[in-house]
Order: sequence, then C-alpha cells, then structure tokens
Amino acid sequence: MTSSAVVTSPQDLRRSNAATVLRTVWDGAPFTASDVIATTGLTRSTVLGMCDELVQRGWITELEDARSAGTYQKGRPARRYAFAAEAGYVVGVDAGWHRIAATVADLGGTPRGAAEASLGEADTDPALRRETVLAVLDRALTDAGVAREEVLAIVAGVPAPTDAAGTSPRGHEFWERMNPALADALSEQAPIVEVENDANLAAVAEGAVGGGTDLQSFGVLLSGERFGSGLIVDGKLLRGRSGGAGELRLLDLVTGVGGPEGLGYAAREMAHEAMANKTVPPGSALLRAGTAGPDAEHVFAAALNGDPLATDIVAQLADRLARVCAVIATMLDLERIIVAGAIAPAAEPVVAQATELLREYTHPPHPTITASTLGADVVRTGALQRAVALVRADPLGLPARQTRQRRA
Repeated sequence: MTSSAVVTSPQDLRRSNAATVLRTVWDGAPFTASDVIATTGLTRSTVLGMCDELVQRGWITELEDARSAGTYQKGRPARRYAFAAEAGYVVGVDAGWHRIAATVADLGGTPRGAAEASLGEADTDPALRRETVLAVLDRALTDAGVAREEVLAIVAGVPAPTDAAGTSPRGHEFWERMNPALADALSEQAPIVEVENDANLAAVAEGAVGGGTDLQSFGVLLSGERFGSGLIVDGKLLRGRSGGAGELRLLDLVTGVGGPEGLGYAAREMAHEAMANKTVPPGSALLRAGTAGPDAEHVFAAALNGDPLATDIVAQLADRLARVCAVIATMLDLERIIVAGAIAPAAEPVVAQATELLREYTHPPHPTITASTLGADVVRTGALQRAVALVRADPLGLPARQTRQRRA
C-alpha cells in the first residue's frame, strides 16, 4: 500500500477555510461565529478572521450585534453577519427553438430582472440566433440594473446535446442551428459560462424546486414540439460520452410512438388533420378555435368538456406518452417521469390517462407520471440553479475584479 502526502500551503488553507465559511452561510440567514463553528468545527479565531476577510471582499456583511438586535442579554454581544447575495449575479438563459429568454438573479437565486424575444420559423441564421441571445442578455441586465462586470456565471439551455465545452455534435442540422457556438459567443460575458441541454436543466430545476425534490432517480420529459429528456439517476445527472444521454431519436423505433414529436406538436397536427379531412363532428369546440386552428391547449380543454374528437386525440396521446415513459423508466429504473415545459399544466388530462396505461406497460414497482408545476420557465429555473451552484462551488476562485461590494 502506498500513500502520498498532500502539502497544503498556508494560503491554500486560508482560502479553503474561507470557502467553507462562505458555503456554510450561503442561505442568507443572519449568523454568528458560534453558528459557523458548530457547523464546520473550525476554531473561533479562524472563523472570526475569515468573517473579517469575507466582509472586506464583499461576500458577507456585518449586521448589528446580537444585543442591538435583541437576541443577546448578558456579557459581550456576539457579532452578527449575513451572506451578501448581491456580491454578484448570475444569468439563466433558455435559448429555445422559438423563444429566447433570460433571467438575472442574485447569488441567493432571487430574480432581479428578465427579458425575452421570439424567433420565427424562417429565422435560421446562426449569427441571428447568437445576436438575439446577446441582445436578450443585455436587456435582462438593464431590467435588473446590473452591470456586466457584476455577472459571475451564465448558464444557457439549448435544445441539443452538449459536451463539457458546451459544443453540440456536428452533422445534425437542427442541433447546429440551435447551438451555433453559443459558448464562444458568451465567453466574454462572465468568468463562468456553461451551455447545457435544455432537458438536463429542466431536470436540475425539478430536482431542486419541483416534482423531483424527494427522489434520487427520475426523468424529466420536455413535451412541446419535440420530446427531450433529462435524467437523474442515483442523484446524479446523466450526460453520456458527448452529452447525448436522454436524446430521444430512438423513439423512431418504438411501436406506437414512431418519432420524437412532442405532445404539443402531435395534438395540434391531429386536430388540423381532422379538420382538413372534414371529420370534425358538428358542434365540436375545436371548430371555434380561431383562424389559426386549434392548438394543444384547445384540444386538452375541449377534452375536459367532453368533446368527442378532443377526447379521442387525448386518448391517443396518452397511449403514446405512456409508451415513451415506459421505455425511459424501465431502462433506467426510474421512480417518476415529470412532464415539463409550457404545455405541462394543460396536459394534465393526457398525463392522468398515461399514468393508468403505464401500469400495463411496466412491471412493479410501477413508475408514475406527473405534470410539472414550473411551467414555461422550467429551463430558466434550472439554468439559474446551475449557475448559482457553479459560483458556490468555488466562489473565491473567481477573478478578484469580479467580486463586488454589496450595493448601498
């Protein structure tokens, strides 16, 4: 058996201790040195020294002492501190197929400003997509009143697999269009930049504040125009060799599914086909959907009201969804599949029927299907969660110029 000694310099030890203190108090609640000592086991002199340094660097602020705050009566009052959530900011971006949206948040995850823009079907130029992302980022920072140099991390979600460098595989026109070197375009906007698959970020969001908070193994299924899945197994996000874990091109091979088209797309196409073939029953609510014709929300709402055609479409979609979920959940032994994205709240009729059908397609213990409550912002929510986590992992490793004093 061999061993190697690890030599830690005083500077490294000091930085490690400061980072430990900072991560311990990141939730923002007021604290004293005694609170940190009890959590970390560091000595009082070390903790007080670290707190003085972190105050000087702008990461925490010193509050009124315990006696002034009314929480201490005898002896020398304890010094009180709080994490400075405005020591820096993070940005979460959802660079979707037709919508680019960005939110700026402080280091506690509280949103401070947002912006978004739309891209049409004909807007396929890579330069236009990059310019739109940067323009939306600028508008979100303006809305938040945050200067660019105050941004510590940007995480962007794209509907394409990405590797560790934020690059999508070559040779796939859609992926290249959705991720036209966004990591390079954002590289000068913050010291930390990450471009990640949108379904993976949705899974991060659901695991942090959504339907997966109590689970170790679950899947998230973005279900609008195309299916895409983010997979958490044994508490870890699956990414694969080139970031392609969860890509659902394999659905072309699944009987009763036949392709990766999502619930929103499929519901709309089924309704439009029925109207084109003049098979819509007289009096159907779908005939009153307007000049653009019924979309998925029209179909789901009509099904809840007993419309025969909409009810049939929902039944077909439920079977399709159950088969997709059976493939994913059985292969990875998942406890739950969470249907997410803007369509999720309206898709409850499909989800409810699919849950029952899933019992026919799987063996005990049966997985379940639920609809996400995070709505259209699920990818942005995951991007912000990831951005804060990246800063929190090594806050003192950021360039010194990026650390800002708390605003007055």
